[in-house]
Amino acid sequence: MRSPVDTEMRRVTLPPGGVVLGDYLAKRLHVGVGDRVQVEVLEGRQKRLELPVTQLVEEFLGLRAYMDLDALNRALGDGDVISGALLTVAPEAQTRVLHELDRRPRVAGAESRLAAINSFYDTLAQTTRLFSWMAALMGAIINFGVVYNSARIALAERGRELASLRVLGFTQNEVAYILLGELALLVLISIPLSFAAGYGLAWLLAQGMQSDSNRVPVVLTASGYAMVALVTVVSAVLSSLAVYWRIRQLDMIGVLKTRE
Repeated sequence: MRSPVDTEMRRVTLPPGGVVLGDYLAKRLHVGVGDRVQVEVLEGRQKRLELPVTQLVEEFLGLRAYMDLDALNRALGDGDVISGALLTVAPEAQTRVLHELDRRPRVAGAESRLAAINSFYDTLAQTTRLFSWMAALMGAIINFGVVYNSARIALAERGRELASLRVLGFTQNEVAYILLGELALLVLISIPLSFAAGYGLAWLLAQGMQSDSNRVPVVLTASGYAMVALVTVVSAVLSSLAVYWRIRQLDMIGVLKTRE
C-alpha cells in the first residue's frame, strides 16, 4: 500500500508493523493509537487478523486503513504479492503508458490520479465560485439594507435636531459626521464579531456534511476574511451615501418656523 499524505501534503512514513487508520475511521471504530482492531480479509484465504493501531492520519475522503506492504504480506502469509502499483510517468508519455496498460490482459484497470484530481478541483471550483459570489452579493444587499434602514430611522428620529444644527451654523459634512460616524463605528465593531459568527457557522456546516465518503475541513484564509470585510465596508459606504443625500434635504425652514 502507498503511504498516506496529511493535510499539508507531507508524506507519512508507514511503520514496519501495525495498521494506520484515518482519523474519521478511528472515531467511528472508537479506537486510538495502541488499541487493537480485527481485520477480516474478504479475498484469498480470507484470514482474520488482529492488528495494533500504530498511527492516525487526517483524511477527508473515504474510510481508509494503511499498512506496510511487507508487513501485510507477512501477516497474510501470501509472500511478495501486490494488488496494484503507482507509477511516476512523464507528462508527455502519460497517454501512451495508459494505452499500453489497457492492452495488458492481466491489468484490471489504469487511471491517471493527476487527471482525476484536476477534474475534482475544476468541478469543486465551479460550484464554490458560483456559491461564493451569490453569498457575497446577498450579504452585500442585506448589509446595505440594514445600514440604510438604521440610518433612515436615526435620521427620522433626530432630523429636527440635525436641522437645528444646520441653522446654528454647522456645515452639511459636520452634520453628516454626527449621524454617519455613529453608524460607521457600529459597522467597524460588527466586522470582528461577524468573523467569529461566520467561523462558527462554517464549523457547523462542516460537521453536518461529514459522511463516510468525504469530509469538509474548515479552512478560512486571511484573504477570505479580507473579502468579507471589504464587502461589508463597501456596502455600508454605499448606503451612507444614500443617507447623505437625504441629509441635504433637511427642512431648515420648518425648524425656524417651529416654536419651542
